[in-house]
Amino acid sequence: MSTSDAVRNPLFARLYHRVSALAEDAGQREHRRELLAGLAGRVVEVGAGNGLNFRHYPADIEEVIAVEPEAYLRARAREAASRARVTVRVVDGLAERLPLDDGSIDAGVFSLVLCSVPSQLAALAELRRVVRPGGELRFYEHVRGEGATFARFQRAADVVWPCIAGGCHTHRDTPRAIEGAGFEIETCRRFSFAPCSALAPIKPHVLGRARRA
Repeated sequence: MSTSDAVRNPLFARLYHRVSALAEDAGQREHRRELLAGLAGRVVEVGAGNGLNFRHYPADIEEVIAVEPEAYLRARAREAASRARVTVRVVDGLAERLPLDDGSIDAGVFSLVLCSVPSQLAALAELRRVVRPGGELRFYEHVRGEGATFARFQRAADVVWPCIAGGCHTHRDTPRAIEGAGFEIETCRRFSFAPCSALAPIKPHVLGRARRA
């Protein structure tokens, strides 16, 4: 069984492809630019989706290996890769089993994907394996809210949210998971962002960078 057979969300993938364009116009495009600014060398993007990050990679990038397990989104990512100004190689793969050698990557990128992986710990441990010592992790994720009332709202939403949103969870403490996986967070900006009211449960976001010890 190929990875694309193991991860199939055809309805959500098509919905995401449409909704993501609206989110870009609402401000997500600027978040992606901030996320990727200053990157260089060889980069792996885990869960590349439909490739919306590709246009924002700096010219100093040697190569982007974009891993995406969902077949429809992977096809859209390959279309985006053909228009990118840097070399982007889109491959099938899982966050927990990256098709890369130990320490072969200068930086890893997680962009709105740690919400939906089965295990954040496994995905982050696998990224740590392939990133060289001293290499970077760039992250842009929606996360658990800091207030108790909103966190309860997210826990309630998570009863149904993963079922309708391709396995996405609203209530994950992603910065804590990053630190627990052996990365040292250097910057982490918290902010609210929801392009429409239906996405209120995923309003709290973080954007930052961490370093592999």
